[in-house]
Amino acid sequence: MDRTEKEEVVASLKQTFEDSEIVVVTHYSGLTVADMTDLRGRMREAGASFKVTKNRLTRLALQGTKFEDLSDLMSGPTALAYSTDPVAAAKIAVNYSKDNEKLVILGGVFNGQSLDVDGVNTLAKLPSLDELRGKLVGMIQTPATRIAGVLQAPAGQVARVIGAYGQGGEAA
Repeated sequence: MDRTEKEEVVASLKQTFEDSEIVVVTHYSGLTVADMTDLRGRMREAGASFKVTKNRLTRLALQGTKFEDLSDLMSGPTALAYSTDPVAAAKIAVNYSKDNEKLVILGGVFNGQSLDVDGVNTLAKLPSLDELRGKLVGMIQTPATRIAGVLQAPAGQVARVIGAYGQGGEAA
């Protein structure tokens, strides 16, 4: 890799860091190509990304960003999980590391705050933005459904009473 390619990689990583809400640093030693492909697929489905990076270039890209604290974690076979959704990258990485012990969570940064392994695990337990949106829509729709049911109930009762009188009149 020549100097211009390295500069392009650093610029690309820097842009990635500016666009992301969370970055989780992992060790991936021992993962097979199939494992990595599976993990990347899961990340992509959740709106996150997983990328193996060169530590030296990543440290350069981290300078001056809100993720600068991650520089200390950049040693060994590291890969980054990142997303614009504040929970997606952490959730997928933690869930995958439970299934495959070869993926080791080292830490991360969310919203400019450093997270240790426990912090990343705690963040992974929170619902994602899509789940929160679904719950919010459900909460908004529930009162409207109840109001419609309450408004329709008296009309239904009147119809049943009239129907009962009609049937009673036919029998007489």
